[in-house]
Amino acid sequence: MKKLKLLIIAFMLFAINASANNFDPIKPTDELRAELIQLIHLQCDYLSLKDKDCSAEILFTINSHNEIVVISVSSPNPKAEKHLASKLNYKKIIPNGYKQGVLFLLPIKIVKEQ
Repeated sequence: MKKLKLLIIAFMLFAINASANNFDPIKPTDELRAELIQLIHLQCDYLSLKDKDCSAEILFTINSHNEIVVISVSSPNPKAEKHLASKLNYKKIIPNGYKQGVLFLLPIKIVKEQ
């Protein structure tokens, strides 16, 4: 009987914890996107001669010091992942009422200039 009660309590705690986690990232506002693009500078030094563009998705949040904290960068180009993460991670942004701790997903496409 004690094991059954313990099992029920453990299941309830697991269910509460699982439902409390909300991992749906939201799209950043146009102001925040423009600020991030300005920080990145969209230089394509890491693109090879045959590549004309590069796409990436940056998952990030904003901490209590109004700094960008990059959680992950997904791109087919590994050099782009390192470049974008180093350009954005722990850079200060202008506080415009952005919610801290919210996950943002920024899709970008970098086109090589001819």
